[in-house]
Amino acid sequence: MMVLPTISYWRAKRYYYNMVGSVCRSCGREFFPPVKVCPVCGSRDIEQKLMPQMGRLITYTITRQLGSSFKRFRPITFGLVELDNGVKVLGQLVDFMDEQLREGIRVRMVIRRLREDGEDGVIFYGYKFTPDEP
Repeated sequence: MMVLPTISYWRAKRYYYNMVGSVCRSCGREFFPPVKVCPVCGSRDIEQKLMPQMGRLITYTITRQLGSSFKRFRPITFGLVELDNGVKVLGQLVDFMDEQLREGIRVRMVIRRLREDGEDGVIFYGYKFTPDEP
C-alpha cells in the first residue's frame, strides 16, 4: 500500500478502513481501488460500493528482504485475494499458521496497524487478510 502524508491519509481513511470500491452502473463491473471512469465500457456513471470482506487466496509470496523501517516485521507474507464479488486485491496476510497458508483458503479482511509516524505519533491502519477457518 502506498504510504501517504498524514493529512492525505486521514482524508482518505474511510477507503482504507472500509475497503470502498466502485461499481459501474452501465456494465455492472466492480473495482478496487475505486475508479471515476469505467475501464471496461468508458462510462462515467460510477457509484461507490463497499467491497465484500470475504474471499479466497489465489496465490502468495513471502518477503524476507525489507526496507529498514520494516525489518522488525520480517518475513512479511503478501497474497492475491479474489473477493467474493470477483475483484482481485493484493494485501498482507496475517495470523496464518504454517499449515493454513495455501492457495484456495478462505480469507477475511481485517483492519490492522500498518505503521506509526514517529514524529506525530499517528498510527496508520489499513486492511489485511486473515484465515477464515479455525
